[in-house]
Amino acid sequence: MKLKKKKDIFFETLENMADTVVQAADYFSQHVSNLQDVTLFANEMKKYESQCDDYVHTIITELNKTFITPIERDDIMELTTTLDDVLDGLEATASRFYMYQLTEPDEFIVQFSEILRQSAYEIQKAIHLLSQKKLLAIREYTIRLNDLENQGDEVLRMCIKHLFATVSDPIELIKRKEIYERLETTTDACEDVANVLESIIMRNS
Repeated sequence: MKLKKKKDIFFETLENMADTVVQAADYFSQHVSNLQDVTLFANEMKKYESQCDDYVHTIITELNKTFITPIERDDIMELTTTLDDVLDGLEATASRFYMYQLTEPDEFIVQFSEILRQSAYEIQKAIHLLSQKKLLAIREYTIRLNDLENQGDEVLRMCIKHLFATVSDPIELIKRKEIYERLETTTDACEDVANVLESIIMRNS
């Protein structure tokens, strides 16, 4: 009987983080277009974010006691931080819906959520390839992440222009603008993951 090689704890935890990012982005995108219960929405997103924080803790603990790591320690830490930033961004946005009692997301928020959902899947594929040490194959996904981030920039330009042209209530304007900007910052966080992966490819291939 051939023993199955145990997966490296760092790669395994990074995969778990990427899987959680996908679950969170899926949940966000499915529910944001039809917000029935903002309290439940914010609470569910908080659960994903806490789960991710646990993985961050695991990685820090393991780095402190492991002498030899599969890739540079700094790369592991940076990848962990950027993945965590993506989930923090999603959770922070969901909490704003709750704080502002915003129950009517518009087409721009839905567009952002779709960009983030697609980005999460690209991140997941890339991280799973990293675990298999298929470094050059990752590039396809980092290019795609850069492209999705550009789409996020474009949506931000359109929605801010639309916002100032159509909304006259200053309070409503402030709420919407903050949510748009948080969503765009989260697409930036997805691109940060791509940038860290690019530097890992360059150093290791």
